[in-house]
Amino acid sequence: MRRSTGEHSLDPSGYDAELRRHNEVLRRICGVRLQDVVLDIGCGTGQTTREAARAAREGNALGVDVSAPAIERARESARAEGLRNVTFEVANAEVHRFPQERFDLAISRFGTMFFDDPAAAFANIGRALRPAGRLVMLVWQPHDRNEWAVEIRQSIAGFEGAASTGPDAFSLGDPATVRRILDAAGFTEITFTDVDESVYYGPDVDAALDWVRRFACTSEIVKRLDAADEARAVGRLRETLTAHLSDDGVWFGSRAWVVTARRGAPSR
Repeated sequence: MRRSTGEHSLDPSGYDAELRRHNEVLRRICGVRLQDVVLDIGCGTGQTTREAARAAREGNALGVDVSAPAIERARESARAEGLRNVTFEVANAEVHRFPQERFDLAISRFGTMFFDDPAAAFANIGRALRPAGRLVMLVWQPHDRNEWAVEIRQSIAGFEGAASTGPDAFSLGDPATVRRILDAAGFTEITFTDVDESVYYGPDVDAALDWVRRFACTSEIVKRLDAADEARAVGRLRETLTAHLSDDGVWFGSRAWVVTARRGAPSR
C-alpha cells in the first residue's frame, strides 16, 4: 500500500521529511561505529546511507535500491556533500550478489517489506554480513495500528476499484512471521522495539494532498476514476488531511517496529 510514485522527493513534504522522527530512532539504534562497513537496503535517495557514511568515517557505506532515478539523486547528494566513503548501486537486495561476509551492519528504513521471497532475501542479506554482523530495520506494524493507512483507505473507500492491489507495506508487521523468516535465514538475537511516532505530510493541506496523491495506494485508484468520482475522492482526502492539520503541519499517527538481529555463525 505504501510505495509512492515519488516517494523519494526532497521537497518539504517528501519521504525524508515524512520520516524525520523515525529516522532519529533508526539512527540511534543503529549506532554506526567508526570503522563499520554498512549496507543500506532500499536506500532511496540515500539519506540514511549518507548518515551512516558520516558516522563510519574510517569505514564505508553502500546503498542499494531498485529505483535508478533515486540512486542517481543519491549519488548527486553524496557528491554535493563531499562524501568519499559512500557508494550507491541499482540493485535488488533479494537477488544481488553481494560480496560474502563483507558488511558489519545492514540497515533499512522501510525498505524490506516488498521482497517477492522474503526468506530468500534475508538469507542473501545474511550471507553478505560478517558472522555476528547486525541487521537493523524499520518496518510498519500491521495496517490497523497505523492511523495514516486506516484513514487514507477510508477516505477513498466506496469508489469502484478502490481495493488496494499493490505491494503489501505491512508484510513484516507480525513479529512471529518476521522471527520465523529471520530464524530460517540464520539470524539470532532477534528483537522488536515499538516505535510510536507520527509521520509528517507537509506544512499545509495543499502540500500534504500533493504528497498523499503520489502514494501508490491513492494514485493507482484515483487514476481509474471518472472526473466526478475523482473530485469526490480528492475532496474526501482533503477533509481527512485538514482534520490532521496543526500549527506545525499535517501529521498522522503511526506504529512501526525496529527489528534487530545478528547473523549466526556459519554452518560447518
